[in-house]
Amino acid sequence: MSGDEPRLSIAGHLEELRWRLAVCAAALALGTGLGWAQMARLLEWLKRPAAEQLPRFAFFSPAEPLLAYLKVAVLAGAVVAMPVLLWQLWAFVRPALAPRQRWLGLTFIGWGSALFLAGAAFAYAFLLPVSLRVLLSIGQGVLEPVISIDRYLSFVATLLFWCGLLFELPAVLVLLARAGIVTAEWLRQQRPLAILGLVVLAALVTPTTDPITLLLMAAPLWLLYEGALAATRLLERRRRIRGA
Repeated sequence: MSGDEPRLSIAGHLEELRWRLAVCAAALALGTGLGWAQMARLLEWLKRPAAEQLPRFAFFSPAEPLLAYLKVAVLAGAVVAMPVLLWQLWAFVRPALAPRQRWLGLTFIGWGSALFLAGAAFAYAFLLPVSLRVLLSIGQGVLEPVISIDRYLSFVATLLFWCGLLFELPAVLVLLARAGIVTAEWLRQQRPLAILGLVVLAALVTPTTDPITLLLMAAPLWLLYEGALAATRLLERRRRIRGA
């Protein structure tokens, strides 16, 4: 704990944690309510990448539409409430961090959130339409696609989540560089292995096996790695200038 923060007892920490969890739950509930109110628009937005191949979705149990609506509402609520959730997490751990660690934490939260949204947007705009076009073309003329709304939403949410998570790679690498764990020279030396690992990760995340979708996922990840390498070099150059 830093010296400029008041010390709390264990009971005080538990009380603060309970209060912050209550704030998070309220924010999530409010966001979920807003998502439910905008359900028609959200479903139209989620269905847009599959509009050409799947003009309609099916459901195979009486409760499936309700569960699908709840899933969409909760996901939308989590996105809306994310700033509040991150801030409450940051405010809870902040007193235990040194000033330098606080700055690193804020930087990671800011850049990590922005890169996550960028990755999800990239998956929605590029990967999802290509993946659906390839997957639904298999067996065309022999098989007719009948996709349930619940399976489709799970497919979309999984793809967007993992793409958003992988796009946080630069924020993680720069944070490690700021902490002195990795260097630009080490990142340069590990570039071949990193590219191979990124291709493997892209193959695991993308739902198809065609090279186009794999390239669409692996190429941005490689560019992000190069961006993290350039940022690390700039960081080390500034450190040398300050040291001189």
